[in-house]
Parts: sequence; C-alpha cells; structure tokens
Amino acid sequence: MEPAAVPAELISRIRPLKGLILDVDGVLTDGRVIIDDAGRESKHFDVRDGHGLKLLQRTGIRVALLTGRVSRVVEHRARELGIDLVFQRIRDKLAAYERIRELTGFRDGEICYIGDDLVDVPVLARAGFAVTVADGSAHLAPYVHWRSAYPGGHGAVRELCELIMAAQGTWTDVTSRYLPRPRP
Repeated sequence: MEPAAVPAELISRIRPLKGLILDVDGVLTDGRVIIDDAGRESKHFDVRDGHGLKLLQRTGIRVALLTGRVSRVVEHRARELGIDLVFQRIRDKLAAYERIRELTGFRDGEICYIGDDLVDVPVLARAGFAVTVADGSAHLAPYVHWRSAYPGGHGAVRELCELIMAAQGTWTDVTSRYLPRPRP
C-alpha cells in the first residue's frame, strides 16, 4: 500500500503507534473452532496475515494477542510468529489491556487494537487506533476508526499491517528485499 493511499484522517492516529494488540478468534481466524472426536481443537490461520505481522515486527512494532478463549493452538501460532505477549482466557479485556500497557510502557495513543465483537468494545474505546474486520459486529461502528475490507482470518490483519507500515513510512524499507525496483 502506498502512503498516498492512506486516508489523511488516519495518518495522525497511525504514525505514533508502537504496539498492535489482536483478538484471535474472528480476527486472526475466521471465528470457527474445530474440535475433533478426541477433543483436539484446531483453528485456521492465514499465512499472509502471519507474514504481515512478521513484517510489522521488523519495523519495531510490538505485537500482543488478547483472547477470551484458551487454546494450545494459539500458543503454537504465537511462538511461530515471535509474539511473547499472549493473554488467554481473559474475561476482562480492559484489565488485560492495562497489563499490556504496564508491561510495554505504551500510552493509549501508541496502541492499535483490532477486535470483532462486543467483548472488544472496552479496549476499542481506549486504543489510539481502533480497528475491526469486515465481518466484525455492526455494533462496533461507533468505536472503530477503520474497518478492514477483509473478513477475519482472510487477510484483514495483513491489510492492517500494510496500512500501518504505509502510514509510518516503513513499507519500502521492510519490503525492499522482496520488491526490487520496478522496471522503467
């Protein structure tokens, strides 16, 4: 995404960001929980979302996961992505958000939060840049600054990562090893 494509009203919210906190089910996944006959859980993650998070981390943005459910699958995915701030089985997302602020030293205006449902509203209302996925609850509209064009688990996180990098001017540096100069 080119910086010119970033809406002007979002740039002042995005430029100060130092942290990204993500809900998991419905944001990093499509919200489905698959449980087999033995009780083993699985989730589907989009690898492009994961690569977007890795690119974003290379720019210095700290990433955290904040979810109401608990799952070993989430632990494995976080480890693969190098995410060390993982909060699971959280009933009070705002209290966990405050804990993340304590651990990182970030202010509200330096944090982006992406969620998809009503339980995310308290954090969305506090974060400097509040985001939801295309298929996020319509009830989130008054609390978000931006809605992805993509649904949860299908590119919304990648789109957000690219938006942040474009607005912060880090896209070209972080992707230069993949994208050679265009042909004249």
